[in-house]
Amino acid sequence: MMQFDPRQTSSPPPVEPTGFFTGIQVRPILFGVVVDTVATMVLSTLYYTFYVAKDLAEKSGAGEEAFADYWSSSEGLLASLLIGSLGTLIGGFYAARKAGHLQMKHGALVGIGSIILGFLLQSGSAETNLPEWFMALSFAAAIPAGALGGFFAEMAAGVGKGWTSGQYGPRS
Repeated sequence: MMQFDPRQTSSPPPVEPTGFFTGIQVRPILFGVVVDTVATMVLSTLYYTFYVAKDLAEKSGAGEEAFADYWSSSEGLLASLLIGSLGTLIGGFYAARKAGHLQMKHGALVGIGSIILGFLLQSGSAETNLPEWFMALSFAAAIPAGALGGFFAEMAAGVGKGWTSGQYGPRS
């Protein structure tokens, strides 16, 4: 049993609190927001091209009005929410991989950047046909989606560095 020795002169270093933004890199976050925006546009285009346009052409014709009606329907809003969240997840993953540390925090900050960009885009448009509850839900989903992308980046970086050795829990 180890006993306390009052004559011991070495003291542990003082505990310094770290700030929320300690270790944060801005450039990967900004590029993550760009990746999020581009990924969302590409995924939306692919979804519309291979699913919606074909379905609308079979039903009534793929005009501008049918396009707007689809994206304001409950199915279109749900698809838009999922595609936007997936884009934010991809942007968060990218930022976290580029940062190399504090992956979940970098991913979550991509979500915050996406919210800010969404507010800026909303304020620039004259009128939107999206319901307010949908916008609130989209903004609320952005931070967890980005953090999840950061989590996946952390998992990808951790492969072979403890994840498979059982360091982070029992192996299955």
